[in-house]
Amino acid sequence: MAEVTAAQVKELRERTGAGMMDCKKALTECGCEMEKACDYLREKGLAAAAKKGARVAAEGLIEAYIHGGGRIGVLIEVNCETDFVARGDEFKTLVRDLGLHIAAANPQYLNKEEVPADVLQHERDILKAQALNEGKPEKIIEKMVEGRIEKFYKEVCLLEQAFVKDPDKSISELVLDKVAKIGERIVIRRFTRYELGAGIEKRQDDFAAEVMKELNR
Repeated sequence: MAEVTAAQVKELRERTGAGMMDCKKALTECGCEMEKACDYLREKGLAAAAKKGARVAAEGLIEAYIHGGGRIGVLIEVNCETDFVARGDEFKTLVRDLGLHIAAANPQYLNKEEVPADVLQHERDILKAQALNEGKPEKIIEKMVEGRIEKFYKEVCLLEQAFVKDPDKSISELVLDKVAKIGERIVIRRFTRYELGAGIEKRQDDFAAEVMKELNR
């Protein structure tokens, strides 16, 4: 019997919204065949998010999260299907947790698709140069680079990042769990993170030079 991999479980979770253990069981029962596993979960009524992907999510909340006494601020819009869910504590807690996470983890993009092609190519060039400098064989460098690109995504893309309050769970998995619990489609639409003084060229005083200047007067 084929061994179920973590990557297969993740893919099935993303496609169906079912729980991790349910996905693993479905893959085991279906010999790791993804389509059969999807059907298995639907038949069992466990594919909580499968039918929600095409629904319109136009309700929701815009949350303002302020951290560090006003030094970091986040604005985030998260959408759901109904105003009833948007006003519920479960949804409000999720949105606030997402704001807290963005303040702490500083994602640059929402998902992989938002990373500009030139940024991705620049990162690949750097990673390739690093691998060459490490003396890695040419034939495995491309594979190494792609593996490190996945790590790069986990650093800069919100949906790929590990949730700060539960590092064993990614943000995309956090959202899927809430979809399964709440029963509506949930979409993180956009966010902006502000940090006090970001982008301002700050004066760098050379304290030693100032002292010497005073002594030589």
